[in-house]
Amino acid sequence: MNREPKRSPRQAPIAKPRAGRKDWQLQEAKARFSEVFRLAREAGPQRVTKHGRTAVVVVPAEEYERLSQSRARQGSLARFLADSPLRGSGIRLERPRDFGRPVRL
Repeated sequence: MNREPKRSPRQAPIAKPRAGRKDWQLQEAKARFSEVFRLAREAGPQRVTKHGRTAVVVVPAEEYERLSQSRARQGSLARFLADSPLRGSGIRLERPRDFGRPVRL
């Protein structure tokens, strides 16, 4: 007995699931969100496209946390410049003062 859901003749057939699928059209991702969710957890990030362009990426929460953690740099710009190997190298960073050019109005 055929147990496929009935759909109108204008609807496209539902695509068969592929292992580790990566790209989903928005409408299909909405209709099969549980599968998108499961694959994001098991197979990695899942891209959802809208009008043929990647709109969002579904990633596991742990991956999102890892990616969004701010990596605070230690020290300061002053400390970085003071520790530079070019410190004391004799590079002259001075330039003559520029007063602009005369403009005729």
